[in-house]
Amino acid sequence: MENFSLILAIVVITALAFDFTNGFHDTANAMATTISTGAMKPKVAVAMSAVLNLVGAFLSIEVANTISKGLVDESGIQPEVIFAALVGAILWNLLTWLVGLPSSSSHALMGGLIGATIASVGVGAVHGDVLVTKVLIPAVAAPLVAGVAAMFATRLTYKLGRHTNEKASGKGYRAGQIASAGLVSLAHGTNDAQKTMGIITLALVAGGALAPDSDPPVWVIVSAGLAIALGTYLGGWRIIRTMGKGLTDLQPQQGFAAQTSAATVILASSHLGFSLSTTHSVSGAVMGAGLGRKGGVVRWSTATRMFVAWGLTLPAAALVAALAEWVTALGTWGTAAVAVFLVASSAAIWLISRREVVDHTNVNDHAEEPPGVVTTAIAAVTPPPVGPVTEQPAATVPAPVAATAVETTAAANSSTPTPAV
Repeated sequence: MENFSLILAIVVITALAFDFTNGFHDTANAMATTISTGAMKPKVAVAMSAVLNLVGAFLSIEVANTISKGLVDESGIQPEVIFAALVGAILWNLLTWLVGLPSSSSHALMGGLIGATIASVGVGAVHGDVLVTKVLIPAVAAPLVAGVAAMFATRLTYKLGRHTNEKASGKGYRAGQIASAGLVSLAHGTNDAQKTMGIITLALVAGGALAPDSDPPVWVIVSAGLAIALGTYLGGWRIIRTMGKGLTDLQPQQGFAAQTSAATVILASSHLGFSLSTTHSVSGAVMGAGLGRKGGVVRWSTATRMFVAWGLTLPAAALVAALAEWVTALGTWGTAAVAVFLVASSAAIWLISRREVVDHTNVNDHAEEPPGVVTTAIAAVTPPPVGPVTEQPAATVPAPVAATAVETTAAANSSTPTPAV
């Protein structure tokens, strides 16, 4: 019993560690557009998001119940299985954070739980109908719905404001962005914080500390809310940069439309108990807002890398979790080995991230994206223009440089002896 209690404690601590990574990984969902358009200062933005994430954690438990009661069969799950699932989810969160890709913490957790469960008790312990209806379908539908809504909202916003003063309307939309960013943060707390609540509740049921079909205890709700709020406050600056500047260049009108559309989708899904990805919803809304403005563009090479990461999230987290479950099944030393591997891998990823620091001071810096393959290919086969060749104007030398050159020449001439006649 003593060994079991230790394992259960390790699972709870690891779950809160995942919740912390979820917080800084998903800060971009609420605040990237607000920071990129200058509506709020970076540190103030993440502080506001952290507080509202904490508040949102107390508003609902529907998503937590989907995780703890619906996705897998509680009776066949041991605490070691949940620990292995969390290992897969945490490592995927850290890797995608390192490269600045907005991927789904929710799907990383789902993939880890599914992979560890299959490795432990087989495919039959996974409830396929719940996986399809409450995870996979929302994963595809959420970014599409949020993207289309944001695109039309952006077009409507510009149409309604075409005769207004640009400076005054920009100030108003920045205020609207702050309100909509707060709504996204609140929605994020109602959806993502609950996933950790569900995992901890599932571990307590598996360990016999709670009766089956129990709701999350109050201490679980409080600890999960605090962990995700702390992670949010630290800010996932790498992903904020990608979401705010890497996908498209947003104006305040677009940021307001994107955040409002995403928040609506997330809150509706939380009410229905759908464990959707807030990252998918917000990313889809940002791209939709980018396409909604006349002349707006989406950087599709960045978007493509993001889509690939989305597709890999479930299977990658599931594979790592299955391998971790295979090791933990070997006994106490196996669980200890997996724990050491998790800590060492996390430390290594953090050290690598220090080579190029991204924080609140440089989060809005973004190098221009190089031309894509299609653009380069078209440029290579495009014939030169036909017609008379126009002489190019001579390069203009800046005045200070020209003056310096004249002074240098004069000095050289003055120092040269005049030949005798």
